[in-house]
Amino acid sequence: MLVCPQCQFENSDTNNFCQKCGTSLTQKICPDCGNSVPFELKQCQSCGATTATVWQAIVCGQTAIQVDSVSTWGYLDSNQRYQLLEPWPTQDGAQQGLAIKVLDCQPFQMSLLETLFYQVYSGSDAQPPSETTAEIIASSPITSEATSETNLQEMIDAEAIATSAATNAIPSEDAAALAIPAIAEPYLALQAEFYHTLPGVHDAWQQDHQSVLLLEDRSHLPLLADLWRDSAISPLQILYWLREISEIWDVLAAWNCCQSLLEISNLRVDEDQVFCLQRLYGDLEGSLPTLQDLGKLWQGLFEQSQRTQIAALALLIRDLQEGSIQTTDQLRSRLQAIAQELQSTFTAPMMNPEFSDPNFMDAGKVGPVSHAPAQTTTVATNSSSESSNNPLIQLSTLSDTDDSSADDAPTVVLPMQLVNLEDAGRTDIGRQREHNEDYFGIHTELKKIESPQGRTMQGKGLYILCDGMGGHAGGEVASAMAVDTLRHYFQTRWLEPQNSDNSERREPPLPSEAEIREAVRLANLAIYDINQEDARSGSGRMGTTLVLVLIQGTTAVVAHVGDSRLYRLSRRQGLEQVTVDHEVGQREIQRGVEPEIAYARPDAYQLTQALGPRDENFINPDVQFIDLTEDTLLLLCSDGLSDHDLLETHWRTHLEPLLSSQSNLERGVNQLIDLANQYNGHDNITAIAIRVRVRPNLAQLRQSAA
Repeated sequence: MLVCPQCQFENSDTNNFCQKCGTSLTQKICPDCGNSVPFELKQCQSCGATTATVWQAIVCGQTAIQVDSVSTWGYLDSNQRYQLLEPWPTQDGAQQGLAIKVLDCQPFQMSLLETLFYQVYSGSDAQPPSETTAEIIASSPITSEATSETNLQEMIDAEAIATSAATNAIPSEDAAALAIPAIAEPYLALQAEFYHTLPGVHDAWQQDHQSVLLLEDRSHLPLLADLWRDSAISPLQILYWLREISEIWDVLAAWNCCQSLLEISNLRVDEDQVFCLQRLYGDLEGSLPTLQDLGKLWQGLFEQSQRTQIAALALLIRDLQEGSIQTTDQLRSRLQAIAQELQSTFTAPMMNPEFSDPNFMDAGKVGPVSHAPAQTTTVATNSSSESSNNPLIQLSTLSDTDDSSADDAPTVVLPMQLVNLEDAGRTDIGRQREHNEDYFGIHTELKKIESPQGRTMQGKGLYILCDGMGGHAGGEVASAMAVDTLRHYFQTRWLEPQNSDNSERREPPLPSEAEIREAVRLANLAIYDINQEDARSGSGRMGTTLVLVLIQGTTAVVAHVGDSRLYRLSRRQGLEQVTVDHEVGQREIQRGVEPEIAYARPDAYQLTQALGPRDENFINPDVQFIDLTEDTLLLLCSDGLSDHDLLETHWRTHLEPLLSSQSNLERGVNQLIDLANQYNGHDNITAIAIRVRVRPNLAQLRQSAA
């Protein structure tokens, strides 16, 4: 079965085009030039861009690999799906496995592992998913329950596999290969939490007494050793990487895979400057890696790069090699102290006593979280898979035994700069409504500026989402009218201002709270006037909710009316509901009523505010300004997506992966819509996802310090 990459429709293996949307199932679209490229070609014939789906295959066996068993046919598997892209390695792969790149000749075909996980844990008659293999594995019970003491193969019931094969979900000739190889177990068990540090698993099977594992290909990512030599990489960034390595060490030790952190060619850094591994290497029997070995590696990196070591870091590495540092807790504490000392040497003039966060450099861990009134939901992350870009750095030195003064210590506030701004939006009618009363609008501007000091990004975006009410030709008119009014207001005053003379155009600042309130007032007035002209009354008066976000640089402002929401997700803070619904239940809570009593009222979910039904005296939008101080995912959504705590329940599988710039934001929004249709579906569904990437502006920091 071929799953269309555009609409996820299930097509027969013999189809050349999707029977629902017409998308080609035999060719890909080149992301650079837009031309069609056959699957079997690795590069676009027109522009040379890489278009093929390439995996890194790891092949292990108890004996040396039999070259003729795979290389004669030029394919890794008997079904001739995975074509070898390079000569077959000649060394023995019995212990660590041989690595070789393969081309996926059927990239729209579900892999055996994907089919297995989905069928076994969703039911044999379940429909094929729109997620990737890695996303399905991450959300399945097998990966959430597995530990280092659990054999994953034992968690898969042989009868369930046989049933899947019997129902043709998995071809019978492939059923024998469905035993998950031991080499795949640590990847599968850790993928949900460390999806960014470890490569995603595409497929795994047994063949000819050999284990085969297909992984996300990370060979194109820069080596950590190469970036270590780059003088433009700050010492703080290196400390972040060392901290990440110390975090993942404990995790890999439980799976006897610490050797993965001692292979220099295996240490990579992605485009977000986040540390990651190309693959896992098992620890050899009789020579388990130690922290002393890690110290030797770090010393070697410094020696090869010829970088000048910070004295405190040189001392740490020496103690690490000598065995004076015996635990990773001690190691992280020392790294923490060095980072704080390094910050204080050139950021003291920017100390801000209003903030305090003793968890600086706690990669992916959660520090104190500020809660919005009453309804704000905060879900903490525990993932250590990616580094935090937290700009609040406490200057006091932490020790292993005394951190009592941490909360009162002053904090350095690092200036941040925008690295990238991405967005995607979609609306869906749902499963029960006859028409769609939701409406949304997106307008984004990005400008790259190159100079001898490096590249900077200027960006701003306007995002509007409305959920209309008032029936056909009412709600959908109101929501569209609100979006159009707001878009026109900000386009003429902020996005594309007109200068009265020929002087150089100046970039206008982010609109003020007063300007935003005026825009909302005008949107309300436009709908209200129509209601008055048509003499509409009661439930016949059309109206709409509103959630509005404006972004400029590393600052965002949000305004909302009604129960459409804005969520914010970051690795450090977890998931937060930024807005508080304008409804009777929340109003009562703010008056001091217990939540259980407030929401026992029959009118608890009735809106207290909406654009259009009443005049401006009854409209008071909530307006908040937000500093984007770390990589952040913002999600605007109508209640068709947020009802029944859907996002609070499924954010780990459907939102957290979207923080990575490697994930496809448009596909992520499609999956959110599918999720809402599966569990809600009673209402229209609309979502806008915004991914903001930021980094410390070290150049500005040095100028301020000077």
